[in-house]
Amino acid sequence: MRIISYNVNGIRAAMNKGFMDWLKTDPADIICVQETKALKDNVDHKQFTNLGYHDYWFSAQKKGYSGVAIFTKIKPDNIVVGSGHLESDDEGRVIQLDFGNIRLINAYFPSGTSGDHRQDFKYIWLDKFLVYLDKLRKTHPNLILVGDYNIAHKEIDIHDPKGNKKTSGFLPEERSWMDKFLASGWVDTFRVFHPEPHRYSWWSQRFPSVRLSNKGWRIDYIAVTEPLRALLKDAEIYPDVKHSDHCPVYVELEVKD
Repeated sequence: MRIISYNVNGIRAAMNKGFMDWLKTDPADIICVQETKALKDNVDHKQFTNLGYHDYWFSAQKKGYSGVAIFTKIKPDNIVVGSGHLESDDEGRVIQLDFGNIRLINAYFPSGTSGDHRQDFKYIWLDKFLVYLDKLRKTHPNLILVGDYNIAHKEIDIHDPKGNKKTSGFLPEERSWMDKFLASGWVDTFRVFHPEPHRYSWWSQRFPSVRLSNKGWRIDYIAVTEPLRALLKDAEIYPDVKHSDHCPVYVELEVKD
């Protein structure tokens, strides 16, 4: 099972930048995207079915905002939209698919960069989501959580840790949440295979030279619960794929039928 997580920063914009041509290269069996910024009916979604993907969408009530979708060549056994957190579900932040005894969760974590109100919402969202995940694991022990977490966990995950220590996405409280999350039985799949520095998945669009000089953040993750660790085969980040200010992150698991 090959899975990609990718914040596309607007699915229609990404499609105009060659996203469909990239999908034709068969980069993964399952493509999870965040920040679709569109309703399914506003997108030429037949292009996905023509490539052999089943497509599942959960969009925000606010037009042109947030939203998640999954394009999968493996038909799921069950689809769950949302997480039961009303404010989060209004923003279309979580969609879940079951494949046998594995549940895949595609989540777009809130950003706090637009002000204190959203930072406060982010903290509330993080706390509620962790409670939700802990409860879910009691009935679904094999979980895969992909998405834009909007948090750089360690100093190795950001190009300028000292200069960003007071910046949303690298605040002590956010990093502490990541510590707690991973310590509770989750595995950061990329770091299983790649302990090296300077590996990022997002670069600011304010300065075009930032991506060229690789001054980025690793804020996109694929985490699995501990029972799935033994099934991990590979994980990677694809910085040369450029339809967004983010790039895709990848994991491969040896899943038996």
